[in-house]
Amino acid sequence: MTAGPNRRTHWLAVLGPGILFASTAIGVSHLVQSTRAGAIAGFGLLWAVIAANVAKYPFFEFGSRYANATGQSLVEGYRSLGRPVAWAYFIIALGTCFFVMGAVGIVTASFLDNLFSISMATGFNATPAVSVAVFALATGMLTWGAYGGLDALIKVIAAVLLFSTAIAFWSAARHTSLADVPPAPVHFNPLEGADLAFLIALMGWMPTAVDLSTWNSIWTLERIKQTGYHPELRSTLREFNAGYIASGLLALMFLGLGALVLCTEGTDLPKGTAVFAASIVSIYTEAIGEWSRWIIGAAAFSAMLGTCIACLDGYSRALARSFKSIQSELKLELPALEKWALVVVSAGSLLLILAFPSDIQTLVDMATTLSFLVAPAVAAANWHLVSQTHFPKSARPPLWLHTLAGIGMLFLVGFTLLFCIS
Repeated sequence: MTAGPNRRTHWLAVLGPGILFASTAIGVSHLVQSTRAGAIAGFGLLWAVIAANVAKYPFFEFGSRYANATGQSLVEGYRSLGRPVAWAYFIIALGTCFFVMGAVGIVTASFLDNLFSISMATGFNATPAVSVAVFALATGMLTWGAYGGLDALIKVIAAVLLFSTAIAFWSAARHTSLADVPPAPVHFNPLEGADLAFLIALMGWMPTAVDLSTWNSIWTLERIKQTGYHPELRSTLREFNAGYIASGLLALMFLGLGALVLCTEGTDLPKGTAVFAASIVSIYTEAIGEWSRWIIGAAAFSAMLGTCIACLDGYSRALARSFKSIQSELKLELPALEKWALVVVSAGSLLLILAFPSDIQTLVDMATTLSFLVAPAVAAANWHLVSQTHFPKSARPPLWLHTLAGIGMLFLVGFTLLFCIS
């Protein structure tokens, strides 16, 4: 291992996993669900966005904490709890990956479709066909660029999206007073019926699915491997916290854009693919100006492409590590397993997109709801891993974080039971 960087380059050596995490969050949960929440209920669901971000925080933080302290990812941690736990995670990951990647893939393709007006030019819904090109591009970039290329790409995309979203929100707030945003409709009740279903879908990926916490543990290890520098725990956690806070602020901005632009006009996002993407871009152009349409379209597509690539990378690494930990006698090496997982996830997701070629919201709601329902089990496992007696004492979570984890578990279990009962 090489010597650590000096103070001036220390942050650059650590920077990466937190931005990758933010990129996975910024995609569907922010561009789609947060904007829909603002359009449907104004600022009436602001509490849900904040509560979900706060309640899930400990379980994502535990991923970075565990990786830094043990040199292993959460996937290997699950295996240390016994083969049944390892199998349970593998089944959860395999059972959700196609829905998650299908939702991410079709949203990414819809923005590419809108950017070049492909459906308009051909006269039919071309988004499913565009999805093939998106997955081919993402798979190719991961196959030949690996973590280094992903890390560099995401940093640029995240900066562009953060800047453009901040400008759009500021412009919308200047032209529309917060007092002019209508309250949530009288008939809107987020604790029952279809409104509860949307609430669960909103919180399912806010900021993202809890089972994706394994990814930031894996990316933390990959960053250490890439730089040859193992930072102190506090540095790893600071970098993760920066990404987490950025994704949370962006979620609030997207909800604000939906409330300021769509809710004030009494409109909602359409369910179609290309028209859905066009509506998202129109929110920005209405706030900033028509001159920005191509810039915003390109930025939105780039952000979703970054999410798509990051999610593919996360799933392929997590599934490969999980399977390898269960079948330790398998002769196939981890890099080869990751490539096989990459192909399987891409192919399965494309098949799901073909099953839902037009209704983008249905596929997104299915994926986000499924993620929320499995969250309590994954959260409990993460909490247990950093609470064990053999976990390094100096790296154990402080009391306030344990307290927040307890509140978070009550939040996740409570809403899961409410959804199941309803």
